[in-house]
Amino acid sequence: MNISNHNQALLAQHTRRLDFLKSEVNLPAGILQKLKDFQIAIPSWALGTGGTRFGRFSGGGEPRNLEEKIADVGLLHALNQSSGAISLHIPWDIPTDPAAIRTLAAQHGLAFDAVNSNTFQDQADQANSYKFGSLQHVSAATRKQAIDHNMEVIKQGVSLGSKALTVWLSDGSCFPGQLNFRHAYERTVDSLREIYAALPADWSLYLEYKAYEPNFYSTTVGDWGASYSMVNKLGPQAKTLVDLGHHLPNANIEQIVSILLMEGKLGGFHFNDSKYGDDDLTAGSIKPYQLFLIFSELVDGMDAKGMNHAKDLGWMIDASHNVKDPLEDLLQSVEAIQIAYAQALLVDRVALEAAREANDVVRCQEILQAVFRTDVRALVAQARLELGGALDPIALFRQEKMREQLIKSRGAKTVATGL
Repeated sequence: MNISNHNQALLAQHTRRLDFLKSEVNLPAGILQKLKDFQIAIPSWALGTGGTRFGRFSGGGEPRNLEEKIADVGLLHALNQSSGAISLHIPWDIPTDPAAIRTLAAQHGLAFDAVNSNTFQDQADQANSYKFGSLQHVSAATRKQAIDHNMEVIKQGVSLGSKALTVWLSDGSCFPGQLNFRHAYERTVDSLREIYAALPADWSLYLEYKAYEPNFYSTTVGDWGASYSMVNKLGPQAKTLVDLGHHLPNANIEQIVSILLMEGKLGGFHFNDSKYGDDDLTAGSIKPYQLFLIFSELVDGMDAKGMNHAKDLGWMIDASHNVKDPLEDLLQSVEAIQIAYAQALLVDRVALEAAREANDVVRCQEILQAVFRTDVRALVAQARLELGGALDPIALFRQEKMREQLIKSRGAKTVATGL
């Protein structure tokens, strides 16, 4: 992969675009460094083609094991220099030799982000089924099995250098009367307390929420309020994780993250996009303005608390693409997230606050929309260039026929583990 030649061919055009942006916009000091520092973790399960309950269409060349998944994320990181971490899902990606896996990841410039537990599927060797829930289950033995699994995931994460556990529960009910809501809540909190007690001192527990699916009548951790109330009962290391697709249509996600951040209980993000529900589409592909507004609140709130943008929250993609090349989709998602972040850094906070204090609603809208309509792609590309990445990652991916190379080495009918 010849990134240097690729960049040289595009450099003149890129320079013109960047110079035009600089002539039109007063770029804040340090904005390029903030973009260069900002890393977005890639989930190991997003490297294969996604699917629905109706079917799945493999694109070929999918990673067959953890080592190949690390290689794929390493390829993404080489192209964009902003995907420097991988998030593993256990038991889909249990390393047989953690030290060797950690060394392999380091060779690709990768660290390990949050590890994710799985109590929403039954595994072949487990004694008790999660058909009727895991941490909320009426059976103490089933709850203990789910608790023990989460503790095992923590151990796996420690061996890899991870610093966080993400817990997402499908627990809930399908029909009215099936579940005692209070008992389910209490059992879930009691189970989480045992998991929390097993956390290392420098770890975090992220509790994810979701409005519905696979249970459509009720979900025990169904919204940010449920997650927030639970993590408050656990302690300072427990925080809420926001998946952008895990909301009812038209939910004001930017307000949710603003409040969680203010309360010190926002742990991180799973980035994706949706048209109807938890569609797991490419970040920024459906609602780019919403993504910008979310980042606008994040930048404002993190600056108010003196937080480090790159390190003090967890940033990760969570997508499941059915018809795209997974690696191209991930490159698109990372770029969309960076664009929204760069735009948020351009917002004139002083002018916006003055307009708010004057109840100048029109001015507030103009300030935000003027920034959103600013093309910052050249700025994002410049950050990549300075880090040694490609000016146009997708173009280089296609130019080098990287998917064809993966198919040639792995086969046309491979299926990524865990899917």
